[in-house]
Amino acid sequence: MKEKMKMNTEILSKIKCPSDVKKLNYDSLVKLCGEIRGKLIETVSANGGHLAPNLGVVELTVAMHKVFNSPKDQFVFDVGHQCYTHKLLTGRYEKFSSLRTKGGISGFCRPTESEHDIFYSGHSGTSVSAGLGLAEAKKINNDPHYVISVIGDGSFTGGMVYEALNNGGRSDAKQIIILNDNKMSISENVGAFAKYLAVIRSRPGYYTFKANTEKILSKIPLGEVIAKEIYNIKTDIKNKIYKQSTFFEDLGYRYMGPIDGHNIENLCDALESAKSVRGPVLLHVITVKGKGYGHAEKAPSQFHGISKFDVETGEPLSSSESFSSKVGDYLCQHANSDKSICAITAAMGLGTGLEKFSKAFPERFFDVGIAEEHAVTFSSGLAKNGMKPVYAVYSTFLQRCYDQIIHDISLQKLKVVFAIDRAGFVGEDGETHHGIYDVAFLNTVPDIKVYSPCCYKSLYADLSSALYADEYSAVVRYPRGCAAENINKLKFNEIGYSYYGEENAEKVIVTYGRISSNAISAADALTETALVVLNQIKPIPSNAFEIISKKKEVYFFEEGIKSGGVGEKLGSMLLENGFSGKYKITAVNDEFARQASISDLLKEYSLDTESIIKTVSGETN
Repeated sequence: MKEKMKMNTEILSKIKCPSDVKKLNYDSLVKLCGEIRGKLIETVSANGGHLAPNLGVVELTVAMHKVFNSPKDQFVFDVGHQCYTHKLLTGRYEKFSSLRTKGGISGFCRPTESEHDIFYSGHSGTSVSAGLGLAEAKKINNDPHYVISVIGDGSFTGGMVYEALNNGGRSDAKQIIILNDNKMSISENVGAFAKYLAVIRSRPGYYTFKANTEKILSKIPLGEVIAKEIYNIKTDIKNKIYKQSTFFEDLGYRYMGPIDGHNIENLCDALESAKSVRGPVLLHVITVKGKGYGHAEKAPSQFHGISKFDVETGEPLSSSESFSSKVGDYLCQHANSDKSICAITAAMGLGTGLEKFSKAFPERFFDVGIAEEHAVTFSSGLAKNGMKPVYAVYSTFLQRCYDQIIHDISLQKLKVVFAIDRAGFVGEDGETHHGIYDVAFLNTVPDIKVYSPCCYKSLYADLSSALYADEYSAVVRYPRGCAAENINKLKFNEIGYSYYGEENAEKVIVTYGRISSNAISAADALTETALVVLNQIKPIPSNAFEIISKKKEVYFFEEGIKSGGVGEKLGSMLLENGFSGKYKITAVNDEFARQASISDLLKEYSLDTESIIKTVSGETN
């Protein structure tokens, strides 16, 4: 049966600021939550975005704004992709249709967008650390307001959370941690902590007893005196129900929960109770990822981050073929005969194209949770004992692994293959997710080879080289989406580059990756201009360098950060070898690229076909 969402924003459209939420009774708040869900589904189906996580925290976010006073009370959302309801309640309803579009509101918390967005967050596991720092600063400044860190159970698979909890448990700053427990991160949660939460979820009796007792005592004379007297026996009652102390209480937190995360009144009561506690509090809230939209509830992983889709069918409106799926297909094909191939992901099995591999070779598929650093060192252990580990990871998340790549992989001279997804611009996810830094920091790592294919044929060749030919670790980085058709004009040799155009051309365009397609079109439109497309970008192939160095004018175009990039490396090599011609680099220069479609971003940074033509022909400075 097809679902048809009926848009009704009678209450939501009148919410101009959080104080408007406080005026509503519980019946109205329930209606507001329904209107919010309709708005979320309508907007994300048109713009793409993170749907399932946001549907799961509607009631929780409404309750937070009912009880607390943002921005004096500060909300820190872990990862930040579940902040859509927060945006709707903080004066951005009228702009919400611009979500994730160029010049529109961000799909993540963005402090420059609103005073209610306290902290940039695009990577997981940061909210407890940031929240503790904010709370300690409030304490020093005698600010009586609270800091509320909202963190999903999936983030508890990363080590940074435990570092923060270890410090926060001994603090008396006013930090309340809300554990949003939906049994999911992106893929289903894995590991011992997920099992631990499952045990806690099965024992809700303690909090129910405690909450009911507090309500009764608050309504009778001398209730406070009686409460103090029974405080000493509370632990005994708790232990009879739980049999043992919770992990959080052992760290010094007052544990409260589990609470039904879709019951507004219970949530508000629990948040009020948390405010009354002296010392750190962890409120455990149970939610359903994708709540209120049947397709998302049945397949929360597919609706975690999704492109435009049909609301009635839930089907995506774009092709499923991509570089990611091709990597997964390649690994499946070769793992049949090569029993040493392993695939590793950090809670991104679906996004990195490894779903087929996980089902076909479960004993060689490792989802380590949101623990990117661990994934690298874990891979080094696999490699040390004779396996061929392939760690598939988004470029933006690889940034967390710099130390492990240097110390645990390169220094050890171990062979790990990094399949870097979402290399280059990723589009509407914006500043925190663009994959434009990996080339620059990988250029500093010894004994690691980097490939950046622009087509599926070269992708397969690079994976084969990385797995079977290269002596040490290798990186194969590729963009989001599919390969362009005109790439088939290129003929790559085994040395790692393709030359396209007249042999004696005086000008040459040099590039790599996705924008090679634009460079081909530009070279076709220009005269006396050849094109060198690098498939291997570290080290730059000597044969390609020899060809480039003989040209009078060299124009390098790079979909990445200029500082430390391949363009700067090539320029340095040319200078050291006495090159006296003209050399120009076009890249992202010392700034954070904002959200926009990939085509808009390529145009903004002069990496589209028209801009390449203008640059080479001298029409731009």
